Amino acid sequence: MSMRLLGLPAVILMITVFFNVVQGQNLQGYVKTKIGQPIPGVTVHLGNEVLSTTNSEGLFLLPSEYPHKIRLTLIHPDYHSKDIMFNNQDQVFFMQKRDDREELDPIIVTAPSETKSGLIFPSSQVTTAIMEQQSPKSLVDAVNRTPGVFIQSGAINTNRITIRGVGSRTLYGTNKIKAYFNGIPITNGVGETAIDTYDPEDLQSIEIIKGPKSAFYGTNLGGTILLNSRMPSAEGMSLKNSTTVGSFGLLKNSLQSGFSDQRWTLHFNYDHSELDGFRDNGRYNKNAYLLNTDYRLNKKTKISFLFNHSNYIAQIPSSIGKTHFIENPSQAAFTWLKAKGYEADKQILTGISVNHKFSDRFENFTSIFYSYSDHYEPRPFNILDEYTNGIGLRSVFTNRFKFLGRKAVWNFGTELFQDTYRWKTIENLYQANNGKGSLEGSLLSDATENRNNINIFSDITLAPLENLQVQLGVNYNDNAYKTADNFNSGEDSTSASRKFDAIFAPSFNISYRLDGQHQLFANLSYGFNYPSLEEALTPEGVVNPKIKPETGMNYEVGSSSSFFGRKLQVLASYYILDIRNLLVAQRVGDDQYIGRNAGRTLHKGLELTANYQWELTPHFKVVPYLNAAFNWHRFNEFISEDVDYSDKDLTGVPNLTIASGLSLNFYKFSFFINHSYVGEMPMNDANTLYSDAYNLLNLKLDYSGQLLNRINYKVYLGINNLSDSAYASSILINASGFNNSEPRYYYPGDPRNYYGGVALRYQL
Repeated sequence: MSMRLLGLPAVILMITVFFNVVQGQNLQGYVKTKIGQPIPGVTVHLGNEVLSTTNSEGLFLLPSEYPHKIRLTLIHPDYHSKDIMFNNQDQVFFMQKRDDREELDPIIVTAPSETKSGLIFPSSQVTTAIMEQQSPKSLVDAVNRTPGVFIQSGAINTNRITIRGVGSRTLYGTNKIKAYFNGIPITNGVGETAIDTYDPEDLQSIEIIKGPKSAFYGTNLGGTILLNSRMPSAEGMSLKNSTTVGSFGLLKNSLQSGFSDQRWTLHFNYDHSELDGFRDNGRYNKNAYLLNTDYRLNKKTKISFLFNHSNYIAQIPSSIGKTHFIENPSQAAFTWLKAKGYEADKQILTGISVNHKFSDRFENFTSIFYSYSDHYEPRPFNILDEYTNGIGLRSVFTNRFKFLGRKAVWNFGTELFQDTYRWKTIENLYQANNGKGSLEGSLLSDATENRNNINIFSDITLAPLENLQVQLGVNYNDNAYKTADNFNSGEDSTSASRKFDAIFAPSFNISYRLDGQHQLFANLSYGFNYPSLEEALTPEGVVNPKIKPETGMNYEVGSSSSFFGRKLQVLASYYILDIRNLLVAQRVGDDQYIGRNAGRTLHKGLELTANYQWELTPHFKVVPYLNAAFNWHRFNEFISEDVDYSDKDLTGVPNLTIASGLSLNFYKFSFFINHSYVGEMPMNDANTLYSDAYNLLNLKLDYSGQLLNRINYKVYLGINNLSDSAYASSILINASGFNNSEPRYYYPGDPRNYYGGVALRYQL
């Protein structure tokens, strides 16, 4: 859609902007001690977003577009954090000073509106503020700001997430990590996760735990991702609609409504997205609905309900060879274009949760959940028709007590999960369909797999010394598959079962606070990854009895520091992840793989995060940031098909990633500059081919204002890939060429593209 279509509404809103600058009036409040002394340096938070900071008089200012009734959090390193309800101009709030000897109480927040890990040292956070600096089309750019985390994106619906190199050998999706949405698992029975199901504009926060550090949320070698949806931040009824249009036919509309009072909180989100794509055979159309609600029965019990449904149809241009990538990256792979390949996907996640406090010290959070996935994918070599039904339970008990006179927390619980996966492959007769694309032929295979997983976990957090905290955890996991061949019978039947040996995965975290501004931490943990479906079966569909889970040890040390009155925040960590029984999906056909345990990898890395809060005036702030990950990931021992790849660089992982930029906030204007550098990465195990390093620069400008008393708006414009860099947004490792064709390694990234939009918010 042409940018000229944005001109008229943008001009009208910019005229309104002028009068708002003249007439707008900020809301203000004060923060003081109990004896009435002002407290400077208190940050005022709305969720994960910092709205203001108190000055020397304890005064904070809120932009006028925020409602007069709003829930906020006051945070200061020397005082207890405080949740408040701001509902009156010049309101005064009081904070209580901390006892210097008191230890922080690490609590797992189990309310579905904000699930957190409870780790005693910093984890990586992707906040609302970070997500709003990028295009609302997808989460890729926002998540890729996190050092050690890298998403390769072949399309909106084709993402491969790697954390510290783990998952780089998964060819077409995300595996070897665990993910939760509002506290409910969204990873299926073989470890596959799709976060693109969830609307970026409706996420409150994303917490990323790198490596198997959290016994509480699974000890997958890659780590854990916790996604949280938004909930109403103020009492009463609210309605928000945002519409984005842009290059290559981008149209995205997100509609949110909410209600909140003393007992009931309700949130609904509808998301519609469509995109023509810059490549042939690249159209995308998605509709998604989310309902999330809490009801407080009494002071001790709260019930929550979640329902999420998504439905999309996405054409597949697939990967292309080097010649086409250089000469015409907009083209689709020849056979995929002829077959008009696509995927149609429907997903449902629903659950009901109960949070009950038996006492001030002891509580339980239990969820029962159901998931459904229906996937249909016509491909040149066959048509895949599959669906999955899953049901599970997660129950967590939390006990708070005193240990050596200091606060301690003990969490224990279980997660039970069972899913049934049914898949068929069907002959694709697209070549005989007169150019109309895919056509079903004969049935090629039909099978059902039942997968059962039992997860029992416990962790305890203690403070044996004044500034020392330790966290001990253990995770027990038991996993079994059972496959039924519905196509063959008798001697030809491939029905079989496989039960893996139970795995005990301990974890040890330690944190030492030197003072209020410097912290040291370390981790020693054990993790695992079970084989995926493709890795667990031979090309004939027979369960491979020799395949073993990957296992590994994680060693990590780091520090978190602040300087210059907490304006500069610096986080650094160094890790070694030693993985044995490396799972390798060896390609033996156009869509046929066999799983093997081929060796051992050693992942070493250094990660740095720094940001500076530079407040030039109360209305002018500059926040620069720099995140970097140095990766030294290698095959320690790796023999595949009698070829020794030991001491080679790990395939599909860049040697260096850097994310840098700054945000400038002047009155109600915000300007964001986000730069990313991705270093070269090996594309095959022999390290004879490397992808080129590339730079991307994204810009975004927005303005927030108020039309009427209760209607706030935001206008935004953005440019992605400003320099029009030619790059591969995803690499298919170890690609092979069939019938003398060139190996198809490359998924071309989008060239320079534009977007703009308007968001309106009504608060009753």
